[in-house]
Amino acid sequence: MQYNPVELILKKRDGGILNPAEIEYFIQSYLAGEIPEYQMTALLMCFYFQGAMPEEISALTKSYIDSGTRIEFDPALPVADKHSTGGVGDKISLMLAPISAALGLYVPMISGRGLGHTGGTLDKLEAIPGFNTQFSMEDFRDLVLKHGYALVGQSSAMVPADKRIYALRDVTGTVESAALITASIMSKKIAEGSKYLVIDLKIGSGAFMPNLRRARELAEHLKRTGESFGQKVSVVFSNMNSPLGNAVGNALETIEAIEYLKGNYLPDTYEITTALVAEMLIMAGKAQDFMEAERMIQGVVEDGSALAKFAEIIAAQGGNPDVINDYQLFAQAKHQIPIIAKNSGYIHEIDSRAIGYALVRIKAGRMKTSDTLDYSSGAILKPKIGSYVQAGEEIGRVHCNDEAKGKEVVEMIINAYKILEAEKEPEALIYEIMKG
Repeated sequence: MQYNPVELILKKRDGGILNPAEIEYFIQSYLAGEIPEYQMTALLMCFYFQGAMPEEISALTKSYIDSGTRIEFDPALPVADKHSTGGVGDKISLMLAPISAALGLYVPMISGRGLGHTGGTLDKLEAIPGFNTQFSMEDFRDLVLKHGYALVGQSSAMVPADKRIYALRDVTGTVESAALITASIMSKKIAEGSKYLVIDLKIGSGAFMPNLRRARELAEHLKRTGESFGQKVSVVFSNMNSPLGNAVGNALETIEAIEYLKGNYLPDTYEITTALVAEMLIMAGKAQDFMEAERMIQGVVEDGSALAKFAEIIAAQGGNPDVINDYQLFAQAKHQIPIIAKNSGYIHEIDSRAIGYALVRIKAGRMKTSDTLDYSSGAILKPKIGSYVQAGEEIGRVHCNDEAKGKEVVEMIINAYKILEAEKEPEALIYEIMKG
């Protein structure tokens, strides 16, 4: 049926509810070049200000999925995945995927690149020499079936509507819309064939969600939308006020993930990884409860099978698996500049977002998609909120190839820590879990 785009924009602007046929028409017409970008932007702005009803979000998600190809797996297979809303030092996918595959789950993980203050899984993987993240959807599916998981970028054949509309949202001030965020996330996770999805919804100074109230609103949309397509969805609300783990930067984070798979855990990455994998196992019927899941997870790390799975996928995706035992094969930074605490006390606040943006200055991240990365650059940052530090103590190091810029970054990172004499209790890492 033919609709008038202006009437649909007016309807949504004035608080009306668009039906599935109207939404499908608008998206398809935009992709076909029949609706110009300014009208698409107008509709996005209407969603931003007016919000959306659940049926509108489901219709928008379906129109994204229907714009491209969809991967199908045998319904009997336990196909599960994880999505993170992004943070500083978030390398959880690198541990989660091989652990899950070693435990019999099939994980078709389509990941993204870093932008702004947050890192991207694809960038960390591409720090491994030769690692290829670009595959056809057919080859991607074959990798998952053969190895239990694969870690790839979004194909142009999968939800192309989301790719085009996200680029438009990014430059029109409409990114922070719960409805549009939901359609963007869930369309990819449904199109890739996942039956069970756990979402790591991050809250705090290093996340785009400022508080638990706002995060719960988004979580309800994500869960309801997934369920409308037959998915089981769990949401883990996690703290992103401190960088996750010690390493921030692509090669450094990948090395930290390998160390984790060798059994050298850090408390925060252990807690998050275990919680997320446990949710996947419980939803898929592989574990009865958290305690059983935790024992299973520890088992595949301790017996080496999770590490073997990581080496297996590195080789399968064209990378050099020798990096597992020889970290010198990663790009090496010329300079390591100490970060020295200026005063003694307890860390009360960390501006993780400021740390992420500081590291962009030495090419550990990017501000626009065309920016080139220096895989060797980044920082090791050990203190967390609640940690006690002494004046003159080395609290971390900046790894860089430009010493002058590295020194600037050191100062910016020091200024991101609020250190006071009063004692500060460590913060909870997981606030709550919305079960699937």
